[in-house]
Amino acid sequence: IRELTTTVTALERELAALVRPLVPTLLALQGCGVLTAAKLVGEVAGIGRFRSAAAFARWDGTAPVPVWSGDTTHVRLSRGGNRQVNAALHRIAVTQLRLPSPGRDYVARRRAAGDTWTEALRALRRHLSNEVHRRMRTDEQARTSPQVDLRAAA
Repeated sequence: IRELTTTVTALERELAALVRPLVPTLLALQGCGVLTAAKLVGEVAGIGRFRSAAAFARWDGTAPVPVWSGDTTHVRLSRGGNRQVNAALHRIAVTQLRLPSPGRDYVARRRAAGDTWTEALRALRRHLSNEVHRRMRTDEQARTSPQVDLRAAA
């Protein structure tokens, strides 16, 4: 077990060295560790291919699906989408719910508004999908924009 733990730790350090330069703001999101960020980077393969956060949410399976029953309208979890990314978002959500965080506050607000636990968790995953999209787009723009060297301009 010690030998395997040493191997896993070394691999995680190697992965962190690869992921940190790619998505530093994503890693700053509470609940998103190195392994989750690496999974998101690998599965998404370039956030620029999604024209909006809504398109990203539809692709990852967090976009709400409307369901009608008589006079009531509800939304349910999409059964489609990329299940690996959805699972990564779920890990972030569960981690945020364990700790004092914006995610916990968001679910508390949704519950106070009358949502069930399942509806509030689905809404949190959608909210996190938007946040992940925004952070990954920010990181990609920072990587691809030309760096201006102010010392050379002086």
